[in-house]
Amino acid sequence: MKYPIIAYGDPVLRKKATAIEPDEYPHIKQLVDDMFETMYNARGVGLAAPQIGLSMRLFVIDATPFDDEEPELANFKKAFINAQIIEETGEEWGFNEGCLSIPDIREDVYRKPTIKISYYDENWKHHEDTVSGMAARIIQHEYDHIEGKLFTDKLSPLRKRLIEKRLGDISKGAVKVDYRMKFPAAKKGR
Repeated sequence: MKYPIIAYGDPVLRKKATAIEPDEYPHIKQLVDDMFETMYNARGVGLAAPQIGLSMRLFVIDATPFDDEEPELANFKKAFINAQIIEETGEEWGFNEGCLSIPDIREDVYRKPTIKISYYDENWKHHEDTVSGMAARIIQHEYDHIEGKLFTDKLSPLRKRLIEKRLGDISKGAVKVDYRMKFPAAKKGR
């Protein structure tokens, strides 16, 4: 099932997501599959549960599109449940990021190149991994979503002011996308 993606301006994107207990969500594997389907439909490389309106600590990533630059990313497809970034190390590096909830806006964002992360997969198996490069960046971007943060929060005050109107337009639905979205400030019924 493909979910509509929640657009910038919806309060769910600013809320710190809650942890999931295995018995609370017995159909987690189906949700993970649906999130991957939604993400692929929108041509994304990551998707967090708040982006489909669910305030839970879950996100999925597939870094495979970057395997031409980093061959170890071939088939780097994972679900992260109740993730906690334990450590971020190295000198920050910039990359032009975008977000499915903020279509048509891309900005340079600086992040540390290596992370240590603790999480559960969709089978409730615990992992503690050290990840570097593009996979670490994608994880950090999605992790920010479950913390109620957006990549635009990492921009300078000047850059934020320069894109303010475009962000407002996205919230109202005044943006062209080829995937389903829910816009918090769109006018209902005409």
